[in-house]
Amino acid sequence: MNWLRKILPLFLAFFALCVLENAIGQCVMCKAVAEDSADDGGLGAGLNRGILYLMAVPYILLSALFFVIYKKRKSAS
Repeated sequence: MNWLRKILPLFLAFFALCVLENAIGQCVMCKAVAEDSADDGGLGAGLNRGILYLMAVPYILLSALFFVIYKKRKSAS
C-alpha cells in the first residue's frame, strides 16, 4: 500500500492536466457568449443565473450531507 501513496498523487496530477485542457476550452465559450450579449443584457443575465444555479446545487447537497453526518455523530455520543 505504500507504493499506492506515492503513485496516486502523480496519477491525480496527470489526470487533472488532461482534463484541464477541456475545461479551459469551455470557459472561452462562456466568455464569448457573455461578451456578445453584453449590449442587450438578456442572454448574459440568463447565463449568469444559470452559472449560479449550477454552482449552488452541489453546495446545498454537500451542506445537507454534512448536516446529516453531524446529527448522526452527535446523537451517537
